[in-house]
Amino acid sequence: MTNAATDFDVLIVGAGISGIGMAAHMQEKAPHHSFAILERRENLGGTWDLFKYPGIRSDSDMHTLGFDFEPWKHEKSIADAPAILEYLHTIVDERDIRKHIRFGQKVISADWRGGDARWHVTIENDEGERKLLTANWLYLGSGYYDYDEPYDPGFDFGEFEGQVLHPQFWPDDLDYTGKKIVVVGSGATAVTIVPSMADKAAHVTMLQRTPTWMFSRPAKDGLANFLRKVLPEKLAYRITRFKNIRMQDFAFKMARNNPERVKKSLKKAIVKSLGQDYDEAAFTPPYDPWDQRLCLVPDADLFEAMNAGKASVVTGHIAAFEKGGVRLKSGEFLEADIVVTATGLKLAVAGKIALSKEGQAVDLTQHYYYKGCMFSNLPNLSVVFGYLNASWTLRADVNSDYICRVLEHKRKTETDVAEPVLSPEAQAALQEDDIFDFSSGYIQRSKAIMPKSAVSYPWRLNQEYVTDRKIMKESPVEDGLMTFTRMGANATQSGEQLQAAE
Repeated sequence: MTNAATDFDVLIVGAGISGIGMAAHMQEKAPHHSFAILERRENLGGTWDLFKYPGIRSDSDMHTLGFDFEPWKHEKSIADAPAILEYLHTIVDERDIRKHIRFGQKVISADWRGGDARWHVTIENDEGERKLLTANWLYLGSGYYDYDEPYDPGFDFGEFEGQVLHPQFWPDDLDYTGKKIVVVGSGATAVTIVPSMADKAAHVTMLQRTPTWMFSRPAKDGLANFLRKVLPEKLAYRITRFKNIRMQDFAFKMARNNPERVKKSLKKAIVKSLGQDYDEAAFTPPYDPWDQRLCLVPDADLFEAMNAGKASVVTGHIAAFEKGGVRLKSGEFLEADIVVTATGLKLAVAGKIALSKEGQAVDLTQHYYYKGCMFSNLPNLSVVFGYLNASWTLRADVNSDYICRVLEHKRKTETDVAEPVLSPEAQAALQEDDIFDFSSGYIQRSKAIMPKSAVSYPWRLNQEYVTDRKIMKESPVEDGLMTFTRMGANATQSGEQLQAAE
């Protein structure tokens, strides 16, 4: 460990969508603050640079997965990873953010010390050398899943002699031409991989334990492309973004309020793609739409691969992996040269960073979310955990904007510490909510590591972007819960003394 500490106003962890978005927002809305971005990998882009499996793409439209400050200019609104990376690189270079990114720097731990109002952050480079950085504010844009290991369902591959791959660690040189492939899973990753591999493979089977609700839409947004031709680019983008946000919100609430109507609509669309004789059971989940995230099938590519005989969907439970394929409990045998385990991600909180306060370990499961971006009784710390029912970037944008407001308020009032204070008495009176009202496996498996969420705002991670945007943009940062104090003291800008918060 080197002794020399480097000081920043803000340390941003992660150079993916969340981190890049915060840097861009700071340049515009908190320009007096210094910052650095710490990225453990050698490239920016986060998810969109890490995953290399065939066909990797967005599963929501780029007019909402794109930032509010940078129009999406590509023709396709359902974009592949290279297009998304191009978008992010353009933002980083045009705004001169790249010079602020420190690649190959993994954040190991961060300790808050009130005496100097700083986070003392230990980072490690690729050679295992450690260094200390300090920053007044720590902004966690490190994503939501474990970069080191995926979810392991505990398969025993027994006598299977073929290749076994997980989408999170896809080999660069895989040749699957003429191969028989079984993709285990039915989520967005599986639905992407199956049609993408079907062009070269002999056959691709999607093996699902439980069906998923699917819907198809064009990869190109006709209205967006028309508006870009007749209106200024930024105006066209704002109109399309507004339209898509409202459509997402309407569709989600319709699914929750009238699930039977939505089921009929989804089934009708699948009949249109696969014909009256399709296997209805394979596309009828035992849960309502949006109890889990809907799977997008852009341009009906999965259904087209099925109609061409290049792909199929099988529902069943695995009995064993045998020589030459997969045996189901029904007795059916699926031939396979390659098995892809698209069985989901393993979630991680705060980038698996060991957080502490005055040397005492912080257990985030004992803290409540504050406005979906901070935590109760933890100073100068913010995080991005995106929406489950809308595009990730929508939350990243509102959180970045709000934290910039907090940073500017601290600067103008000459205070050093911003902390959402929740007294033990007030916490005891809170009614805890189910933080994620979704039945998806990766969500249910992660609840034990998640911070708390209350029924009442602001002590919650809300799932309504339209509501959040209005509150975060218009409500005062001094709301009676957020305290602003000076370093080493509990004095506000007016000189009043505050009772020290635990």
